[in-house]
Amino acid sequence: MTDKQKKSGKLWGGRFAEQTAASVEAFTESISYDWRLYRHDILGSKAHARMLAKQGMINDDELTSIIQGLDEIEKEITEGSFQFRPELEDIHMNIEKVLTDKIGAAGEKLHTARSRNDQVALDIRLFLRDESKMLDHLLQEVQRSFIYQARTCLGAVMPGYTHLQRAQPVLLSHHLLAYYEMFGRDRERLADCAKRINVMPLGSAALAGTGLPIDREFVALELDFPAISANSMDTTADRDFALEFLFCLTTIQLHLSRMAEELVLWSSKEFEFINIGDKYCTGSSIMPQKKNPDIPELIRGKAGRVTGSLVSLLMTVKGLPLTYNRDLQEDKEQIFDALDTVKASLSITAELLANSSFNTKQMRAATYGGFMTATDIADYLVKKNMPFRQAHSVVGGIVAHCQQRNIELTELTLQELQGFSQLIKEDIFDVLSVQGSVNSRLSQGGTAEKRVTEALQRAEQQLEIVQ
Repeated sequence: MTDKQKKSGKLWGGRFAEQTAASVEAFTESISYDWRLYRHDILGSKAHARMLAKQGMINDDELTSIIQGLDEIEKEITEGSFQFRPELEDIHMNIEKVLTDKIGAAGEKLHTARSRNDQVALDIRLFLRDESKMLDHLLQEVQRSFIYQARTCLGAVMPGYTHLQRAQPVLLSHHLLAYYEMFGRDRERLADCAKRINVMPLGSAALAGTGLPIDREFVALELDFPAISANSMDTTADRDFALEFLFCLTTIQLHLSRMAEELVLWSSKEFEFINIGDKYCTGSSIMPQKKNPDIPELIRGKAGRVTGSLVSLLMTVKGLPLTYNRDLQEDKEQIFDALDTVKASLSITAELLANSSFNTKQMRAATYGGFMTATDIADYLVKKNMPFRQAHSVVGGIVAHCQQRNIELTELTLQELQGFSQLIKEDIFDVLSVQGSVNSRLSQGGTAEKRVTEALQRAEQQLEIVQ
């Protein structure tokens, strides 16, 4: 270390004559949260060291010392004995300083042909690549929970809603499998995002690449990257992959929030569609009768938190000139917090669904009233060659007549129905029933039990669930 480095106390302090102010160190440090990248930082450093040895920039003994030193540091961090120092700013400098203290000059060679700018880009990409796999696993577990309930409740009927008004009868399993599809899209979105995460940035150095004889292809192979970044300036400035990842997280949490809203409604006395297990609810500090759906409420509330992380990083990068700016340090807290929130929400959702039961009798009872098979009468008339708009008008008149008499469609006689259209025959009563309405929806993706059974079997095959 040079005299000036000793005065400044920094590995980068060669041109500085004074120590950094304590207030600046406190304001600029990131080790309090980016320590989580230590495994990926060490993994990247090992690959970089092997490349330096291959290219003749360090010798075999130096490589061995570096690898052994990094192994020791990883063990110390894992066991909790490593002392992180805020004055060393970040995970990269903390590891490099301790490595140099351990092995001497060989440690000082590790940063050859590398900048913290491409190093942090590598660490984040490695981290997100691993976390994408974990998220996919958690999403599968939630999907499995919905499949389990859909199989258990197959045949149960409930109201389908538009505008939160009873609209048409559907199978409960059909409703549950809608969430299977949502989380399936989340998995697809994550897999597609992972393609852009999985690009090797190391070798871009600070912004312009390096004049030293590095081998980026070797490092990419060592770290299992299928692609190498094409432009060094774009590489060090890029956080598109992080924004895309945060968007994926936000969409997952929004889907969880929509589900949570329904669980809150369905567990209320007004609905009584679901019973959430006692160990996944809480009580009131003053009202002894209360059983509150706190878990769904918190999942719903955390949607704002995850969305905020996305918006925060969007605003961070919106006005940044190329290439690296210290503003980009703000990416990690947003990523970590959103990721932790979504993982916790997915995990507790899978548990909650596995410990809940549906009140299928109450759901079926809710399908009576509200003229929910009115559309089926219109479809019936269309099959009799009546134009749909005329059929719509005819059924509107039937509904108005029932409202005036305070009766349901099923209470009308054939003669009364024929008073609205002579096309109506005895077979009209087949479509007036809730079960008949449900099973008539045979279009692909419809709620007929035949179609729902097919969809359920397909979902079970996709997740390799054996019945």
